[in-house]
Amino acid sequence: MSLLDSALVLFSGGQDSTVCLAWALERFARVETVGFDYRQRHAVELAVRPRIRELMPAIFARWGERLADDHVVRIDALAEISDTALTREAAIDIADSGLPTTFVPGRNLIFLSFAGAIAYRRGIKHLVAGMCETDFSGYPDCRDDTIKAMQVALTLGMDRRFAVHTPLMWIDKAATFALAQAIGGDKFIDLLLAETHTCYLGDRVNRHDWGYGCGQCPACRLRAQGFAKWKAGWKAGA
Repeated sequence: MSLLDSALVLFSGGQDSTVCLAWALERFARVETVGFDYRQRHAVELAVRPRIRELMPAIFARWGERLADDHVVRIDALAEISDTALTREAAIDIADSGLPTTFVPGRNLIFLSFAGAIAYRRGIKHLVAGMCETDFSGYPDCRDDTIKAMQVALTLGMDRRFAVHTPLMWIDKAATFALAQAIGGDKFIDLLLAETHTCYLGDRVNRHDWGYGCGQCPACRLRAQGFAKWKAGWKAGA
C-alpha cells in the first residue's frame, strides 16, 4: 500500500484516538497530532498523551519515522459556556434533552474547526478522528452525517480540500480492540491497556484487565464490555 502524504490526528490520549493514530501511521508518511485542553474533568488524558507518543515507535520503528509534531490547543471558552458533567462536578446522568450530561454541545465541531485551521497552516488536508456512531452515547456530533457536513464546511470555509477520516465510525468497542490487534499486535494492545485513558472521572488509580478507570462511569463500562466481548471472541477463534 502506497503511503499518502500527511495527516493530522485528533489525539486525546484515549483508546479510540490512539487506535486512530496507529491507523494513520500505517497509511501516511507524516502524522501530526493535536489535543485539546478545554478544562475537562478528565484532564489526565492530556497527561498520558506524551508518553503514548513516546511509546509508539517501540511497536514499529516505521511509526517513529512517521510520527511528527504535536499540538495542544487551549479552549477555555468551551468550559465557560458548557454546563456538563465533563466540565463541571456534576452527576453523570441523562438530561431532560434525552442526551447524557457528558455531552458537551459543539465540542467536536469546535475541535474539527481548530484542527482544520492547524492543518491549513501546516499544509495538511487529511484529518483523522475517532468519532463513532455504532458505539456512542447518543452524541449528535459523533454522527457520520455531522462529520461529513464538517468536511464540507471546512473545505468551503478555507477554500482547500479536506478529507476527514473516521476509521471507527461503524464499529463497536470490541471491534476497535480487534482493529488494534490487527494493526499492532499484542504490544499495541498492551500499550492501549496500560497507557490510554477513557474514564470520565479521571481515575488513574484503579487498574482493571481493560485498563485504568473508576469502572462505573459510562466510558468505563463501555470499554470494559467491549474488552470482554473482544476477549470472548478472540478466545473462541483461537
